[in-house]
Amino acid sequence: MALDIAAVQAALTEDGLDGWLLYDFHGSNPIARSLAGLNGSGKMTTRRWYYMVPATGEPRALVHAIEPSTLDSLPGHKDLYAGREALATGLDGLVRGLARVAMEYSPENANPYLARVDAGTVESIRRRGVDVVSSGDLVQRFAALWDANALATHVKASEALYRIKDRAFGAIAERVRAGRAVTEYDIQQLMVGWFQEEDLIADAPPVVAGMEHAGNPHYMPAPSGSRSIGRDELVLLDLWGKLREPGAVYADITWVGFTGPRVPEEFARAFDSIARARDAAIHLVQEAATNGTTLRGWQVDRASRQVLESAGYGAHVLHRTGHNLGVEVHGNGVHMDDYETHDDRRLLPGTGFTIEPGVYFAHFGVRTEVNMYVDIREARVSGPAQAAIITLV
Repeated sequence: MALDIAAVQAALTEDGLDGWLLYDFHGSNPIARSLAGLNGSGKMTTRRWYYMVPATGEPRALVHAIEPSTLDSLPGHKDLYAGREALATGLDGLVRGLARVAMEYSPENANPYLARVDAGTVESIRRRGVDVVSSGDLVQRFAALWDANALATHVKASEALYRIKDRAFGAIAERVRAGRAVTEYDIQQLMVGWFQEEDLIADAPPVVAGMEHAGNPHYMPAPSGSRSIGRDELVLLDLWGKLREPGAVYADITWVGFTGPRVPEEFARAFDSIARARDAAIHLVQEAATNGTTLRGWQVDRASRQVLESAGYGAHVLHRTGHNLGVEVHGNGVHMDDYETHDDRRLLPGTGFTIEPGVYFAHFGVRTEVNMYVDIREARVSGPAQAAIITLV
């Protein structure tokens, strides 16, 4: 990832900041490492390094003398340090003349996905008379937004996931109708093969969860302990993947089926509620994009969760409404979250993310998941949104 210094400086000026201080020690800040172009560089980085992009003027780096080439790919002046005293002197110079800088910091760790800089490092900067604020929206702009190519890879991955979902439901229906034994793991392994056919990759195999296992949002079938799928049972599919090419971003969907002709009222009512919660979130995002109004991740989560709470399902919500999508399935951008964390980052044009409300019980669970992309004056859903639980048999 190439760091566009001029664009960063324009953003700093727009946000009223004097600088953005990137810091890492032994991989503690993957956001900074990515922005500095260190991921996959092969460079040994066992010591602390700092890179300051001021709102005006030349960037400056502070790196250890035994790893002097750490940030050579970035423009600007470089100072070396070795001992603690030299480090302290170097930090004095790095922040001299600045009053307010951004770092990968979140007040009270409200957003742990962003909080990559340790408290002691923040204290050391503040002790020098500099106010440290969150770099959340800077990270959004320079480490999370999709370009046209990324969006195209997402759309292709999404289309492939929907095809795999349909094949999986078809395989379940065929086997149940024929009275053939089939387990969650059997279907998962079929899906793994279809991922290869579609040339998709993922950080884990898809989830196939029947009945009580669907009540666990992070259930994963295994060769042992996987349950059989029989008649008149609920089955949840959660699948995510991306194209096998550099810069590709993820798609991530969840659908629910029932292996009988009539979905029980308890399941149908729960699914209707999560579908309405999903649609409330979608509507809010689309309305804000159309009107050009600022919308933050916590607001999307709150709009969705209010629907579930009003329907009496508040106690059965176990996770946020959605997460950012990027080259990792959980990206570095804004999450739709005011439940697990308080994400006050903006939904900027170029942002991709999931909307996935769910409710969970001891004997079943339901979730609906779609992907959204925010563009200038427009926000759209990548694929079809499930209206009701699908009857498979």
